[in-house]
Amino acid sequence: MKLSPTPLATPIATAALLALLGTAAQAQPAATPTQEVVVTGIRGSLQQSINQKRNAESRVEVITAEDIGKMPDKNVADSLQRVPGVTISSAGANEGGFDENDRVSMRGTSPSLTLTTINGHGISSGDWFVLNQTGTVGRSVSFSLLPSELVDKVIVRKSAEASLIEGGVVGAVDIITRKPLAFRKQLTLEAGAGMVYADLPGKTDPQFNGLINWKNDAGTLGVMLQAFSEHRHLRRDGQELLGYEQIKAGSAVATARPDLAGVWYPTLIGSALFEQKRERTGGLIDIQIRPTHDLTLDLSGFSSTMKAANYNRNYMLWATRVLNQGAGQAPDAGYVVRNNTLVSASFSPVAGTTYGVYDQISRPDAEATSNFVNLDASWKPNGALSLAGKLGTSSGSGSTPTQDVAEWNTGVGSGAAWRLNGVDRAADWSLGTANNASPAGLGLGWIFGDQNIHVKDKENWAQLDGEYVVDSGLLAKLKFGVRAMDHTRKSEGVIGQGPGCKTSTGQNVGFDWLQAYWCPAGTASAADPANFPQGFATYPGDFGNGLGGNFPGGIWYYTPEQLAAYNARLANRSTDGSRLNWNSTYALKEKRNAAYVQANLDGKGWSGNVGLRLVQTSERVTNNMAVNATTPGAVTSSAFGPFKPVSTEHRYTDVLPSANLRIELSKELVARLAAARTMTLPDYSALAASVALSPPAVAGGVGSGSGGNPDLKPVRSTNLDATLEWYFAPRSLLTASAFYMDLRSYVGLGQVKKQFMTYSAAVPQGALVDYLLTVPVNSSGKVKGLEFAYEQPLWNNFGVNANFTYTDANEAGGGPLVGASRQTYNLGGFYEDERFNVRVSYNHRSSFYSGLDRSTAFYQAASDSVSASFGVKINEQFSISLDARNLNNPKLKYYALNEDQPRSIYVNGRQFFLTARARF
Repeated sequence: MKLSPTPLATPIATAALLALLGTAAQAQPAATPTQEVVVTGIRGSLQQSINQKRNAESRVEVITAEDIGKMPDKNVADSLQRVPGVTISSAGANEGGFDENDRVSMRGTSPSLTLTTINGHGISSGDWFVLNQTGTVGRSVSFSLLPSELVDKVIVRKSAEASLIEGGVVGAVDIITRKPLAFRKQLTLEAGAGMVYADLPGKTDPQFNGLINWKNDAGTLGVMLQAFSEHRHLRRDGQELLGYEQIKAGSAVATARPDLAGVWYPTLIGSALFEQKRERTGGLIDIQIRPTHDLTLDLSGFSSTMKAANYNRNYMLWATRVLNQGAGQAPDAGYVVRNNTLVSASFSPVAGTTYGVYDQISRPDAEATSNFVNLDASWKPNGALSLAGKLGTSSGSGSTPTQDVAEWNTGVGSGAAWRLNGVDRAADWSLGTANNASPAGLGLGWIFGDQNIHVKDKENWAQLDGEYVVDSGLLAKLKFGVRAMDHTRKSEGVIGQGPGCKTSTGQNVGFDWLQAYWCPAGTASAADPANFPQGFATYPGDFGNGLGGNFPGGIWYYTPEQLAAYNARLANRSTDGSRLNWNSTYALKEKRNAAYVQANLDGKGWSGNVGLRLVQTSERVTNNMAVNATTPGAVTSSAFGPFKPVSTEHRYTDVLPSANLRIELSKELVARLAAARTMTLPDYSALAASVALSPPAVAGGVGSGSGGNPDLKPVRSTNLDATLEWYFAPRSLLTASAFYMDLRSYVGLGQVKKQFMTYSAAVPQGALVDYLLTVPVNSSGKVKGLEFAYEQPLWNNFGVNANFTYTDANEAGGGPLVGASRQTYNLGGFYEDERFNVRVSYNHRSSFYSGLDRSTAFYQAASDSVSASFGVKINEQFSISLDARNLNNPKLKYYALNEDQPRSIYVNGRQFFLTARARF
């Protein structure tokens, strides 16, 4: 890898380093070694977390390994949701949530604005779900790739320091893994084996994790190896309403029924069954060498792979096909409009009208990976000076090599009806006389879906940090350092499959769906019922029992193997370039160089730090742009239309000051103040999504378009934080905090005017033409809020904890910010003695805006979850635990403009983990 500091960063770092090395030549007394603290049990773990929080110079929350181990936390995100000000979601974008927490965000902002690191360095990860690979592509890390068994502690940083790497606008989560030389015994063996039972799919799967750690007698060499293999089945029952359209004023329906002009109606209402098997395997290796007391080398490597084969079926009422924005069939008398939404309507059967559609999509080899290799070195030339360095690389990927897909019209001439019931109960709907139980009566068929998706993410870094103990007056330490990083993310070679007309030898002879669904004589067609698979399965008999509402169940479907054979015979997956779906490909290259200086201050009853971090960012974004076939440089071989890759380059400089102040008001009372300027870069899809252009119809006119915006500036924020911490008893804490963020270049949706060279019927000779584009734009926003937390042991063996966060977040103009819940709170309690331990946790998150989906707003409604764990310590070597997640079988609910426009309702069921652990 090629990493080089920018001209701006180098002189600052070099001057500081030379000055400090010269001063360090005077020997200083060796520092007193820190006494080792051995922590066991829940109570000891809580005490350790409180101690680290209390002694920190900046605003942090700390979760230790025992906290994670005593809760049903199968990945780190499960633990983080109980930290005040931290919120989690079980979806990466707007695909709807599953049963495992996947994204972490802080203080009412998008997960992309929270930085996630491992041992202080970056981590690349991918996504297994196709919409997160090529659709809405953010910068957040997928926590489903990070099992909690790897963790020693997690540090949540709510205020910035100059010495910490940039990239978290609102804060950072640093996952600290265990280190070989930190173990007490020379040889340590740990293993956990068990099973997980998921009640909705009714499946039991194996879980295993193991650790072996060895260090020599002298404590100068240590080797640790961890491995994990965790399998489980998921089933998600859902109802999906895939967007809303309006009945146009002046249309036939609006003319006949004027009260329906401008009224919204659901485009599709479906019974969605999603099934998946997740297989998470990988491990961590760490080699630590301490040849002298003053020199330590640490080489670590991590790998995690999530195989995530999944199958989604959605049997739908096709309201768009019926109403057609008012140009189609009018609803029967008795329809109901509420909140400008057609919440109840019925349609009498009309011969030849298609009322339904059925999609079946199998992704047998979906996968995500995350890997890193990192070398840490620390050296103390003398008692005053410490130097530390990092050199490493991380890679991640998200892959969907295959989508086996079929779509058929259904409910031809059947009639249809629906009644929306808000977000708490699924809608009532039917396709009249349609046959839901077998493929008989299917209409025209279709095949779609991207293939060969391999999104690759890679980051390299080199870092040097120094610390000089001054211990003179108010200046206790001086920190300084430089860091260089480069990052790439790209999606290449995506094949957009379509239906094909194939001869008996498999030759594709083309398919003109604009003119007819049928293939030439003597060829096979995806639309020909004679080519449909033979035999079928049906939805589970208890499908949708947790959703409420009355809707089709007992629905037939083809197995994944049948779909694969159907697509292999009939789909057009040509690799000659004709099926290149350039709308799903993109590329970004980013380089960031930074230098900082930070002074740690110490006075009587107070301490703090003040610093400055200087960051230079350069980026190159490649978007695919729709163009006319005569445009110079256009690629015309794709069936998805002519396009041209366009690269855009920018360079930005950010000056990021920060200050933290800690005041001991008394032995029990600590006050904190913090201020900082922070930055990160916009989401990958906001920068690099393809751009669709519609040229003006007449010469001199203005064109239109939509897509990504490579001219987006970094997201920057000024953050203020004030906290009061009362340590009123051992292992007890009561805190209150106020925070404020001024997001000066937040990314929202708006319009920009740009010029593009255009060759079209209106501009046959080519000219620069004005376009008004609807794209992501730099906006502004403000976030302000309050946090409260309480933690206390009771009656020796019991303990309670609770926290509450209130957030008021708005974009400029009053619109919502992505990810901002007004209220989140957690309630928890535990019991622990020498043999037994029990913990119960309740989490609540109010509704929040999740972005746009199918051109309409997408909100997640309020959600609640209850988890519990029960453990038995047999002896010092063996223990057994039973962990339960989602005990209340929560509904995940989504809506559009208001709760009278539901978008989705899902249930994922409960999960129970039984684990036996051994430690030697």
